[in-house]
Amino acid sequence: MTTDIATDVFEEHRPVLLGVAYRMLGRVADAEDVVQEAWLRWSGADRTEVREPRAYLVRVTTRLAIDRLRQIKARGEAYIGPWLPEPYVTDFADTAPDAAERAVFADSVSLAVLVVLESLSPLERAVFVLREAFGYPYADIAAMLERGEAAVRQLAGRARKHVEERRPRYEVDPVQRRDVTERFLAAAAGGDLEGLMALLAPDVRLVGDSGGKAKAPVRVLETADKVGRFLAGAARKGGIPGLTIRLLELNGGPAVLFLSGDKPDSVFQLDIADGRVQTVYIIRNPDKLRSLAGL
Repeated sequence: MTTDIATDVFEEHRPVLLGVAYRMLGRVADAEDVVQEAWLRWSGADRTEVREPRAYLVRVTTRLAIDRLRQIKARGEAYIGPWLPEPYVTDFADTAPDAAERAVFADSVSLAVLVVLESLSPLERAVFVLREAFGYPYADIAAMLERGEAAVRQLAGRARKHVEERRPRYEVDPVQRRDVTERFLAAAAGGDLEGLMALLAPDVRLVGDSGGKAKAPVRVLETADKVGRFLAGAARKGGIPGLTIRLLELNGGPAVLFLSGDKPDSVFQLDIADGRVQTVYIIRNPDKLRSLAGL
């Protein structure tokens, strides 16, 4: 395989590799670093021995992501306030050909699921991502991780049970999510407390991630009264002048990106079920918004 062909093969599979790495790490920069390291491994490998490039590259990327995740957990860095994954621009057109598969992909990269995945061990997370998001057979996952198939099935069972017990319920229909998002945005921007309360579920939660580097609640707000009053109050205070708003798809669903000039200021995204907002996510940590610059 010539260098040009090897590059073409790698670029063909780059979106899948980045998808695996991001779901493993929840961090765009770390995922990109892992994919770059996978490229270095691929470019230096004896490719005459590689029968299935995609399987080889996914295996390398998964192992590198496991190592990176173990390093992150070992550092045990303190984080100020609630933690949310970095926003990730998603487009499943080339990855999932039908609506059912797109729904699975969207769910596997949602903020709600990624938050739960943070509590899994690196191996459990790898098995869950490869099985649930990418549909790999247990035998293939066992080969990638150099584990017995029975052990992989056990890991998958534990991970699936953990995620199902802790993931919030939400609607994956993009049309409904966008409609409620737009109505929510209009009510919040206008400081319309009554309009907000009509959209909020009684037990709604607001999770703000600033990492201590921007203004956002340092604790999770709960109940419609507290969340509604917080949002209406923030609107009345006026916020940052000159903000512009853009609707886009992040983490498999509609989101609102606030820009100050060309610089990302914050991201809002909602979990919605039965036409009501179940969770409000606000990401304001500037380190997590860098990948959205220039959109």
